[in-house]
Amino acid sequence: MISCPSVTQREIRGHYELSTLFYWLLWGRHIHHGLWEGDESPAQAQQQLTETLCQLGRIQPGNRVLDVGCGMGGSSIHLAKQVGCEVTGVTLSRVQQTWASTSALFHGVSRLTRFLRGDAERVEFPPGSFDVVWSIECTEHLFDKPAFFRRAADWLVPGGRMAICAWLAGDGLDDPARARQVYDVCEGFLCPSLGSFDDYRGWMTEAGLIVEETCDWTDRVWRTWEICRDRVAKSRVRWLAKCLDKNSVLFLDRFDTILNAYKTKAMRYGCLIATKPAERMSR
Repeated sequence: MISCPSVTQREIRGHYELSTLFYWLLWGRHIHHGLWEGDESPAQAQQQLTETLCQLGRIQPGNRVLDVGCGMGGSSIHLAKQVGCEVTGVTLSRVQQTWASTSALFHGVSRLTRFLRGDAERVEFPPGSFDVVWSIECTEHLFDKPAFFRRAADWLVPGGRMAICAWLAGDGLDDPARARQVYDVCEGFLCPSLGSFDDYRGWMTEAGLIVEETCDWTDRVWRTWEICRDRVAKSRVRWLAKCLDKNSVLFLDRFDTILNAYKTKAMRYGCLIATKPAERMSR
């Protein structure tokens, strides 16, 4: 695991309060990577990532889903509108909470969705509240990842599933130059740490979950950062970022860093599916 101790939760919250508009301008309503099979548009590639995770996670109509790090509500709204799930989204950002709630109303799924402003590491839900815990590119921002997985496992019903997509620490990090690449990503994108595939498997297993599937999608997602980098170069977004705060500028300036980290495999992009064991029937 690579750690960046200088990152604070206040900075993470402030980043999303200020940068949600950047995400929307650069990338659309889904704040996550695209998953490419060929020459699809970025919007289609993003939709494919959501739909693929939905299939792997065996998301069913009527499932109660917790979307951890729901952003502007793109995945939550898809799960409600296209699948028929009841979705609770959690975000640190008041801006994103308002954006997601308004978008759900626009898409006609406000009765199936609710969006909470809260810290995923502190928010409380009764045991067995959800059939699915879903998170796309949020666990990178968590400070105590093992504790989160223990709490999230408790929120699941027996037989419930966890479906996670995450930025991961990759290969050869005993090389200081490669480790520095990953550290610079953590610093620029405000990630307190990046765990590896093995770290995530271990945290899920220690939480009592059974890891059923892991997928390495690195080679299918890194195009995201080529497109974002090119869009920044062709727009005045960086000038706008300078007017806001230093973290917004650093975020934009690290697009090449994360792209190179993916290409060298110093970072990986992973999907993990796990299940909470069903309770044994009493005799």
